[in-house]
Amino acid sequence: MKLPRLLLLTGLISLTAAAQEVIPNNQHLFDDVMYRRGNDYRAASGVPGPKYWQNSADYVIEADLNDQTNILKGRLTMTYHNNSPQELPYIWLYVEQNRFTDTSRGTLTTPIMGNRYSGDTDGGLTITNLVAKTKGTSNKYVISDTRMQVILAEPLKPGKTATISMDFEFHIPEAGMDRMGRLDTNGGTTYSMAQWYPRAAVYDDVVGWNTEPYLGAGEFYVEYGNFDYKVTVPYNHIVVGSGELVNAKEVLTKEQLKRWEQAKNSDKTVVLISDTEAGNPALTRPVQSGKVTWHFKMNNSRDIAWASAKNFIWDAARINLPSGKKAVAQSAYTKESAGEKAWGRSTEYTKASIEHYSSMWFEYPWPNAVNVASNAGGMEYPGVSFCSAGSSGGDLWDVTDHEFGHNWFPMIVGSNERRYAWMDEGFNTFINYYSTLAFNNGEYQSDIAKSRNRVHWFKSKYRESIATYPDVAKSMNLGYTAYYKPATGLIMLREYILGHERFDYAFRQYIKNWAFKHPQPSDFFNAMDNAAGENLNWFWRGWFVENANIDLGIKDVSAIKGGTTITFINSGTMPAPVVFKVTYDDNSSEIKTLPVEVWQRTNEWKYLLKSDKTVKAVEIDPERVLPDITASDNTWTKE
Repeated sequence: MKLPRLLLLTGLISLTAAAQEVIPNNQHLFDDVMYRRGNDYRAASGVPGPKYWQNSADYVIEADLNDQTNILKGRLTMTYHNNSPQELPYIWLYVEQNRFTDTSRGTLTTPIMGNRYSGDTDGGLTITNLVAKTKGTSNKYVISDTRMQVILAEPLKPGKTATISMDFEFHIPEAGMDRMGRLDTNGGTTYSMAQWYPRAAVYDDVVGWNTEPYLGAGEFYVEYGNFDYKVTVPYNHIVVGSGELVNAKEVLTKEQLKRWEQAKNSDKTVVLISDTEAGNPALTRPVQSGKVTWHFKMNNSRDIAWASAKNFIWDAARINLPSGKKAVAQSAYTKESAGEKAWGRSTEYTKASIEHYSSMWFEYPWPNAVNVASNAGGMEYPGVSFCSAGSSGGDLWDVTDHEFGHNWFPMIVGSNERRYAWMDEGFNTFINYYSTLAFNNGEYQSDIAKSRNRVHWFKSKYRESIATYPDVAKSMNLGYTAYYKPATGLIMLREYILGHERFDYAFRQYIKNWAFKHPQPSDFFNAMDNAAGENLNWFWRGWFVENANIDLGIKDVSAIKGGTTITFINSGTMPAPVVFKVTYDDNSSEIKTLPVEVWQRTNEWKYLLKSDKTVKAVEIDPERVLPDITASDNTWTKE
């Protein structure tokens, strides 16, 4: 009994001495990231919980465009559905045309030298004749910048609806923050109309009312609903918009209706209005005076947009969906943008983009997808994209594919763009990479996956985390925090960490479970962990929440009896699995993988390679997927 006690005492003395120089392990890098515990509304497995709820808003809108004064007048009736378990004494709406005033928060937070989100300041929304009905009637409302609070006569009870109606009017900006506005062409003005009506803000189980002001970089977070809208324009205008044109026989000529039927059944682009016909109302319009009303409907959408011009060239083609359903790709542009190296291929691009995403991730749910040559460099709305009228070739493919990719993120998966830009821009940039690889046997190429090209930014002292809100991120960083870094992370997750099969299943499950719903970042993290069967805390923490970098290396390669020892080091602030290629003297090679868990205790790991062959070279990440900030120690070659 005495000997073990003596050994125990000796051990305690040794531990006491060693405790003065404690070498910590790396558990903190693998700990839980953010609050991810489930509840009745959002399950820990990353799916909506058994009591998940979501409010909705249906709209009936009539709008009238004056192309002489550039004024849009409208009448809106919104039916708001309270599906929450709470009574609502008021309803918040967004009135985003108020961004275009000299006293708006967005204007006042725009740098003097301007930026992409500079806009006109001679606009603003006028609201009149507002009536809110529950059991009682109220005319009370308060407008605060780009938000409007409608105060109800009595609280809206769970399961009940409120009806809010109003008239609205605004001057259409020319410079609409690169998202909407006017483009003057030789034959007239193209109006790209978005954020053009008051729309319901989201009331959710996370923060209640989401009322962040519309400043610039932060985009949108709005409820889903059904839309029935009419746009009245001068008789010589062509209107394209979100959803389905339901009165085509009233606004199209017999020849255009015939061509439309051809386009619905054609994989090749069919011209609806040619370049020689564009701008000639005698050839393109069924009536020759006054005004004409175009009537559209769109169901289960979070927004609508439209465009109008009197000199549109218009073409279309069939979209083939996996279920056997069909949709129609369309393009509307003017002569300045025409040509087979430019917008003449827009419908081809639109069709290919929608078909690819439908096949790979989730089927496109709406009847039409319309690309408009616009003053906006590139902006997305459900079923409608505004892309630069000056784009051509690979640039037009890139912007078209990107904007229509947004129909999946955030139009189908309805994340909060105003806070989490990476959940729409980053996810979309990720899926764009694979659609570009697939298009026309790789006609155009993307550098999104060339992660090492961006190492200079990953090492910059000015870099910011992906988790940075878009309106907070420095202008120089937004492209990285919202687009490139999250896309690079997902490519890394698919190509390097999980593999195609596990990643694709998990990502598709996430889309399926959150289609037409409002996921949070924690829902995405939980969904991927559960469906892939992998604890990825280290990945979400390092890459998406913090500013950590990957820096793996090879410290030593030594031949021993029965094999070779390879000593790997982790010099970065984020761990990662080690995928490495071993090449032997006979020029044969093999790929090996060490799991991320080798870095849980230490930053140096010896691996025994059991082989009688002589090792000639070792290379970490032979496919160069990792954005390793020090590539010089990723290879070892026998002298």
